[in-house]
Formats: sequence, structure tokens, C-alpha cells
Amino acid sequence: MATRRPTKEELLAAGGRTLPDVIAPGLNVLFCGINPGLYTAAVGHHFARPGNRFWKALHAGGFTPRVLDPSEEQLLLQFGCGITNVADRPSAAADELSRAELIEGGRRLEEKVRRFHPRCLAVLGLGAYRTAFARPKAAFGPQDETLGGARVWVLPNPSGLNANYRPADFGRLFAELRQAAEEPPPPLA
Repeated sequence: MATRRPTKEELLAAGGRTLPDVIAPGLNVLFCGINPGLYTAAVGHHFARPGNRFWKALHAGGFTPRVLDPSEEQLLLQFGCGITNVADRPSAAADELSRAELIEGGRRLEEKVRRFHPRCLAVLGLGAYRTAFARPKAAFGPQDETLGGARVWVLPNPSGLNANYRPADFGRLFAELRQAAEEPPPPLA
């Protein structure tokens, strides 16, 4: 059930579209992309651009029993997962977003997490996380803080433009998150 490739005209027209979240109360993990790419906005499904490794990483990490097509994104809810973005505005590349857009997106994301109460929030992009939440020294992996009551993880951006990570790296990192999300929350201090 492959997603149809958008035309050049559809890509150019996608800049003003927003993408609805895949979200429900009480998820184990809410995955948070930086913002939708133009391809993703044009087809209307998260992480839809060919070459994006999100869906393969989910499967390799044990979140899904098979690699889902982006058009099947609503099935994620059955597996205790959801998808949102820091910024809503689609762009050709995440570096087109302003600092102000990321900071405002971080504020909205915190409100969303408070409303839906996921166990873990996984931000897919270190630079976006650092900017949105004023954490310039943050590193990949679990963070020492919570956001809106959720444990926070920062994972590499699965975009095909991010050549620093191989598929096996994504699988290992997503599996570590899955294991942590299934553990009972730590006691309150």
C-alpha cells in the first residue's frame, strides 16, 4: 500500500499545509519530529519521504511487528505510539525553521504532552530539542528532565539527509527507548 509520489506542483503547494497529529491519551511513546517536510505535507502522512528511516527504525526497535507504510500511521496507536512535530510549518529542510518557531513549538509541545500524558516523549532531532527547550548541552538518549510529566528521550533525526547514522544504529537506539518505555516509571523523589 505504497503512498503515491507527489508531483513537483504538489510539493510546491504543500508549504501551507499542516499535518494532523497521530495521538491519543496515555501512549507509551509520543514521537516528535522537527517539522513536516514538503513531501510529507503533500502526501498527508508523517515521515513519508522515501529514504526516511523512521518506519524501519520503529520496526527494528520492536515497536511494530512489521515495517508500516506511512499511510498506515494510525495503526501506531494500537502499538502505544503516536506522532507529532515541534513545528507545524512544512519546509524543504528543518534548518529553514527560525529559532522563534522552534521555541514556540516547544511551548506547544509541552502543552500537548500535559494534555495527552504519554509515558515518554522522543524528540527526533538533537538541534531542534536544544533550541526548543533551551538545552544547549543536551545529548542523545534519555534526558535528566521530564516534560509535561513525560520522560524525555532525544534520538537522531531519521531523515535520509542525516547520514551520520546507519539503519542498525537507529534500530538499537529505538529498541533502547522501547525497553525504557515499557519499564515502570521511577519512583518520585
